[in-house]
Amino acid sequence: MAPNSPPDATSENDAPEFTPAQTRAAIVAGCMVAFITFGFAATFGVFLKPMSEALGWGREVFSLSMAIQALCWGITQPLAGMVADRYGTARVLAFGAIVAALGFFLRGAVIDPEIFVASGLLVGIGTGACSFPIVIIALGKIVTTERRSFILGLGTAAASAGMFVAAPASLWLISLMGWQPAILVIAATFLLILPGLIVIARVSKPTAHAGTSRGFGHAISTAFSERAYVLLFFGFFVCGFHVAFIQTHLPAYIADKGLAPIIGGWSLALIGLFNIAGSFLSGWSGQVMSKRKVLSGIYFARTVVITAFIVLPISPMSVYVFSAAMGLLWLSTVPLTTGLVAQTQGLTYLSTLAGLVFFSHQTGAFIGAWLGGRIYDIYQDYTGMWWAAIALGLLATLLHLPIREEPGRLAREELKA
Repeated sequence: MAPNSPPDATSENDAPEFTPAQTRAAIVAGCMVAFITFGFAATFGVFLKPMSEALGWGREVFSLSMAIQALCWGITQPLAGMVADRYGTARVLAFGAIVAALGFFLRGAVIDPEIFVASGLLVGIGTGACSFPIVIIALGKIVTTERRSFILGLGTAAASAGMFVAAPASLWLISLMGWQPAILVIAATFLLILPGLIVIARVSKPTAHAGTSRGFGHAISTAFSERAYVLLFFGFFVCGFHVAFIQTHLPAYIADKGLAPIIGGWSLALIGLFNIAGSFLSGWSGQVMSKRKVLSGIYFARTVVITAFIVLPISPMSVYVFSAAMGLLWLSTVPLTTGLVAQTQGLTYLSTLAGLVFFSHQTGAFIGAWLGGRIYDIYQDYTGMWWAAIALGLLATLLHLPIREEPGRLAREELKA
């Protein structure tokens, strides 16, 4: 570890003992879960324009369902984290996969704007319980401190690979069978993760027992009393705003500018492809550099990339360059943010506390997805949303700089236990 990278709160011996084969199998299975569950949920924005035009809906209907999905994901995440900390991860993932499948089934089977909006509840709860943050946190608990940032990056990269495959796959399904059967196929894919949970269950052991410290309430109140955690909480809001606005509205924005719809689909695919590299790079950098400085740099780079995209003339090449650049920065915040939560707050309540940070992320996602549709329906233009994304990016750049990368009270209590 580099001299300028403070030590994590946990030592090498804190990782639970499993055989190398069990650990490798769990990592592979976890990456497959992240690949399947994140891809179609993250690229569902390719359905916005064809559905809205075919059904005569305003874009706010679609956007509101996506926003509710994002918010319910955020609300579910810490609750699912608590259950995972107390009872293990596998049963949480199974519940989420089934509920998410049901939500997508309703989106494709029932043509009604109110049902479509309400389906965001089920999809959000389901994806919140079986999303890649739950998976990567489980993986982070079964490896040593020295490997944790890399494994967090690996799981995030797997989710990004799912995004790369899902965007063109969704467009292909829409062209092949229409948007409605395509959604039903997506619903079925969530059930494919269930067999892999057998492998994850073997190593996913509870870390927060009934007699641990003073319970979840103590952990949450202690974490929020520390500046590092509060800054991570509010900083991740910006990431959610950026990601949800772009993945929901970028394909429609590109089509509005007169470019072919396929370019919008490939823009999301390129984001997923380049985020594979971005996630690996982020996971590696968290092991050798200051996590807070890298996070701050990522948000500043996002600001520069978004500014260049909206002020320069749009063309297929500018879209692809923007998508590649944003892909490098897309989910690269996740392993660093999660790693800082582990470093400052310890592992015992990691799923819970990281889940609360993801709630902030999804609150930003709710606003980014819904407000984008609302503003477009009023002004027939996304310009205000792009400038809001720029301003928030600058704010996040500043928020992460004061974070102190050292064990907080919870982490110190864990080391003494």
